[in-house]
Amino acid sequence: MKTVHFGAGNIGRGFVGLLLHNAGYEIVFADVAGALIDELAAADSYDVHEVGDNPAVHTVDNFRALNSASAPDSVVAEIATADMVTTAVGPNILKFVAPLIARGIAARDAALAPLQVMACENAINATDILEEAVRADGAAGPAALDAAAVDARAVFANTAVDRIVPNQAPGQGLDVTVETFFEWVIDKTPFHGGEPAIGGVTFVEELAPYIERKLFTVNTGHAATAYFGYAAGIEKISDAMEDPGVAVKVRAVLAETKQLLVAKHDFSDAEQEAYVEKILRRFSNPYLPDTVVRVGRAPLRKLGRHERFIGPAAELAENGVTPVALLEAVGAALRFHDAGDAEAAELASIIADNPAAAATERITGLAPAHPLFPAVRDLIAAAKTG
Repeated sequence: MKTVHFGAGNIGRGFVGLLLHNAGYEIVFADVAGALIDELAAADSYDVHEVGDNPAVHTVDNFRALNSASAPDSVVAEIATADMVTTAVGPNILKFVAPLIARGIAARDAALAPLQVMACENAINATDILEEAVRADGAAGPAALDAAAVDARAVFANTAVDRIVPNQAPGQGLDVTVETFFEWVIDKTPFHGGEPAIGGVTFVEELAPYIERKLFTVNTGHAATAYFGYAAGIEKISDAMEDPGVAVKVRAVLAETKQLLVAKHDFSDAEQEAYVEKILRRFSNPYLPDTVVRVGRAPLRKLGRHERFIGPAAELAENGVTPVALLEAVGAALRFHDAGDAEAAELASIIADNPAAAATERITGLAPAHPLFPAVRDLIAAAKTG
């Protein structure tokens, strides 16, 4: 069995790559980072270090590496004979890998089983985004891949993924340090009973509740910890969770998202509370060298309409609930600054250069008539004045 995995970074190697290796797949890593691909191509193996409760070290081998920028034809040839394609590149990069996937699907022998395609990204229904781009590129590209050919040769399944992979220590090379906890949930319905055998994966018939629970608990809570911790002058995520002032704010945020998730998806109150407590323990893991700056980066994306703060806050507001804690987290995110983060600089520029109402629409995607709009506009107006 063979999978082509786009994204040879820490998540690709330390999470998706590890699970696929353990399931018996040969992995072909594809990435545009030339130095990383060269290092992988020259290596026989790398280690994944799980830290926390029941720590362990896993060795990953049986992989190859290709530069998808300089050797696109080689990547296409691998996809044409692969069993699976996965990604861990970031939602905004999916459109750039879609043309290679489309070409690979077009080049597949009709006798092969359909290619299983899954985007493992921190976004709701990321595989749908990838599929749309693949179909568009296939129809417009030189292979003239029509819808019927895509339907016959590929299966697209949405996923929800969860594992904290912090910045790695200098000199660690290809080895990756990750938390012991992970969750990979996959929509089983597109496979019609032929879902792949991957240890540790959970297949479900209705994925949306799990995607939103993860996004509005793990991602919302993690980012809230980062922004509140940054405001308090704290460097590490685990130290931020030890600060009583930060911890109480994060708990308040997750109490609001719990209220939404329990009402919307029929999770029991006790079940969601247990999930919240588990997530908070993960944030407090002292063995993960995670920083508020790493977790807080890309604040502009994190403030998007269907992202971790505005998404749940907007739904609560639509239901007549004022999301006080979520709005406080939005205010903290608006004041996040990091010299090395282009999105943080862009966010600051939008706030400084536009009237508060215009900046609110541009940053959050909220319409002026939305019940959450005035509160966010006021936060942005306050951020303009310092």
